[in-house]
Amino acid sequence: MRAAVLEAARTIRVQARPTPEPKAGMVMLRIRRAGICGSDLHYFEHGACGAFVPTRPFILGHEFAAEVAAVSDGVDHLPVGTRVTANPARACGVCDDCKSGRGNLCRRTIMLGSASTTPPTDGAFAEFVTVRADQCHVLPAGMDDATAAMLEPFAVALHAVKRAGVVSGKRVLVTGGGPIGLLVAMTARMFGAAPVAVSDILESRRETACKLGADVALNPADPQLADVVREIAGDGFDVVFEASGAKAALRQAFGLVGPGGTIVQIGTLGTEDIPLPANLLMNREINFIGSMRYGNVFNEAIRLVAAGRIELRGLISGVLPLAEAQQAMYCAAEKGSALKVQLEIN
Repeated sequence: MRAAVLEAARTIRVQARPTPEPKAGMVMLRIRRAGICGSDLHYFEHGACGAFVPTRPFILGHEFAAEVAAVSDGVDHLPVGTRVTANPARACGVCDDCKSGRGNLCRRTIMLGSASTTPPTDGAFAEFVTVRADQCHVLPAGMDDATAAMLEPFAVALHAVKRAGVVSGKRVLVTGGGPIGLLVAMTARMFGAAPVAVSDILESRRETACKLGADVALNPADPQLADVVREIAGDGFDVVFEASGAKAALRQAFGLVGPGGTIVQIGTLGTEDIPLPANLLMNREINFIGSMRYGNVFNEAIRLVAAGRIELRGLISGVLPLAEAQQAMYCAAEKGSALKVQLEIN
């Protein structure tokens, strides 16, 4: 098969790789469309993603639309040709976290397109990939590949908003206007949050946030930011979703959330410790919680999109063929102009 292989930082080559064979309980998927995620960009730009350093060249990619190409013995609910997306995180299924319904926290997770394992696990920037059958989620007949490949990042946003509890009528701020931040803002608005504000240092992303439905866009570097927030949210926002992964944004969130409010950390902040205002967290009774990947929301995400409750195609800023994977990564890295760049594969 053809695959886009990360050989080193800023070096991806499309080359022939062995077509994977589905082991027991697994299926082989023919990838049709795959999106470039922020973690893919970290591997491309830096040769690593946080603490995950690849020990050999490997195939990136974990958000995709596909069709079933082959199944192993015993898999009878996914006929060849079935269109699917997949949860790319394969939890072990037997640990305490998995048994309690929190497989997204499983320490034995195998993640497609990730160096979290040794050796790295190949991903979806290829013509074929294998996954466990229960990772697959069947797509509605009318859902196109571009939208289906957006379901994984939407699932990240949906899980994050659900972690905050009921957001209907709540004043919400999202820090970071990248794809995940924008999806969080759109999801919070879908569930009735009002107003919904998005904060980003880039003017282009603030403009995009408003086009996609945010009520207001904020510049985190504005010296008058506190006054602007006071006009919008009084003593502070009820919920702040930190989606930028920037230390400064997280620290600023503690000054922008209201008493008794909630901060949900979504963005990856790296491995080093970050000083936080613990006394402020205590005396304002701020709820500070994390959101990791998806929980069990893929089927819910599919239903919401299929019902027209949220439109995902507006975040797609470019589509390139697999043969141009290197150029696609450069396009995706243009934060001022790119949101979600996808690869057309089959």
